[in-house]
Amino acid sequence: MTVHHLLEKESIANKFVAQLRDISVQKDRLRFRRNVERLGEILGYELSKNLSYGQENITTPLGEITMDLPKEEIVICSILRAGLPLHTGLLNYFDDAENSFISAYRHHPYDDEEFEILVEYLASPSLEGKILILADPMLATGSSFVNVLSALETMGNPKEIHLVSIIGAKEGIKYVSKEFPENSHLWIATIDEKLDERGYIVPGLGDAGDLCFGPKQQH
Repeated sequence: MTVHHLLEKESIANKFVAQLRDISVQKDRLRFRRNVERLGEILGYELSKNLSYGQENITTPLGEITMDLPKEEIVICSILRAGLPLHTGLLNYFDDAENSFISAYRHHPYDDEEFEILVEYLASPSLEGKILILADPMLATGSSFVNVLSALETMGNPKEIHLVSIIGAKEGIKYVSKEFPENSHLWIATIDEKLDERGYIVPGLGDAGDLCFGPKQQH
């Protein structure tokens, strides 16, 4: 897997990530969701540089011009529920993409820190021969991405897989790199050092789903 680390170079994306992390700013759910969406747009733009293009003739009011335009069939799959604003950002740029939605959440069967990732809902078109973009803002342990990949196997074999996240932990990135095909790509804004005992990214930003949409009752 090829890892594309956005904040290795300074850009305006630093500001959006900083606001997502800042406890005084992240209380504003609207701004939090919008910043996730904006980072989806930035990461989608960077991802677009790796796609295949073909020439098309365009007629303007004053003549004609040949331009290189994307020719891939793309499916954007977001992991519910935190992936929704990220999905919107990607869809703003890949506006003719097909869409897939899947649930993956942490289930604590013993009401303690131990958890498993459950996948319970999937709505997806065929992935056969297409570019699959998997969107989840947080890449912690990597289990969500791996379980989702397994659940999508019945939808066909994608031509290429791109993971899109905002913040990841080194441990989770190492895990998905081992479990995903070699020609996969990870597009990520920033990489944090570690996970805590609960499997949350440190320093991270907290629970992205709760910050987007409000707290949920634990299963």
